[in-house]
Amino acid sequence: MNTNKIKILLAKPGLDGHDVGVKVLGHALVDAGFKVVYTGLRKSIEEIIRKADDNQVDLIGLSILSGTHLVLCEQMNAEMKKKGLTTPWIVGGNIPDKDVDAIVAAGAAAAFPTGTTIEEVIEYCNKFAEN
Repeated sequence: MNTNKIKILLAKPGLDGHDVGVKVLGHALVDAGFKVVYTGLRKSIEEIIRKADDNQVDLIGLSILSGTHLVLCEQMNAEMKKKGLTTPWIVGGNIPDKDVDAIVAAGAAAAFPTGTTIEEVIEYCNKFAEN
């Protein structure tokens, strides 16, 4: 169990209307000792960043299933810089392996491609919390 209890914002950017996976992940993160804030569906990058800042989260997790992950990550990076927010962010969902490097190059701390297990995400978050 994580003893640092970092706070993670889970967000669904864009028009994607599928959130079962991110809700399952959120419950698993809570069970692992993390504090989780969930934005709900169809949030703009600006809304996500505002909620992250308002809630003073330690990590932002974007769940993207719509195929627009590269565009949304570029928008996320630009808006984070514009707002001067340095909170690390990660991306998961329907992410092809070939796009992981591009997502990290766009500013994400990590990207979790299709097929990543919940346990792998929790392991990453535990390591993040230790640092």
